[in-house]
Amino acid sequence: MGRFAVILPAAGRSSRFGDPKSKKIFADLSGRAVWLRSLDAFVNNDDVSQILVAVASEDRELFDRRYGDSVAFLGLDVVEGGAERADTIAAALGRVKESCDFVAVHDAARPCVTPALIAAVFEAAREHGAAMPAIPVADTIKRAAADGTIAETVPRDGLYLAQTPQVFRRDWLIEAYERRDPAAPATDDARLVEAIGRPVRLVPGSPFNLKITTQDDLKMARAVLAIRDEERPCEEGHPFADEQAKWADLPRIRASDLFDG
Repeated sequence: MGRFAVILPAAGRSSRFGDPKSKKIFADLSGRAVWLRSLDAFVNNDDVSQILVAVASEDRELFDRRYGDSVAFLGLDVVEGGAERADTIAAALGRVKESCDFVAVHDAARPCVTPALIAAVFEAAREHGAAMPAIPVADTIKRAAADGTIAETVPRDGLYLAQTPQVFRRDWLIEAYERRDPAAPATDDARLVEAIGRPVRLVPGSPFNLKITTQDDLKMARAVLAIRDEERPCEEGHPFADEQAKWADLPRIRASDLFDG
């Protein structure tokens, strides 16, 4: 039995996605919804014994109607999220089984994570108690002034871009949420764990482990998955193998498709 629970927060408003008819987690990504793609790499992981998907209360009826069969087949737990991300994680955390020693939080809008990256973060969490993937900042960072001009250039040495899954000892994450300041922003869970004095180990992430925020991100994710499908045929026995096969004959993403304006 696995020792890890996985929480997929999927209760965001998608205000920057640019599609008034659909939230980004429900958008089609090469034949499946984004949130299902994000779930994919955890489904057959022997270390995982529980997966919880946290959705917005206003999306619950749609979610159950559209994905109820998948939820039942995969044995997922569905939780209704709160007004803010931290409220959503807290609600899901309360449903984690006591048999799970670690909790992984992975963005439902980050669909290109690989089993290898998950394994690396899980292993680091076992050794250090908390771990997360991150990539070093490569671009020059500018801080803007109120008038839109450059206020300063920020040194990028030692700066990293945070990714998920972020994995923590269950007791550490529970303590972090019990002690969190509701008035302080918590854009990721590592920040709360840091605040209680627990170190979080950085694991090399991947630029392909992108988070979908805009329509352009969705195009990039399609390209990443297309390249991955070319390099690795669909594994026999995977719960979505038949569905992936249906889409195998579709035209591949072209570079021009990414920049069509």
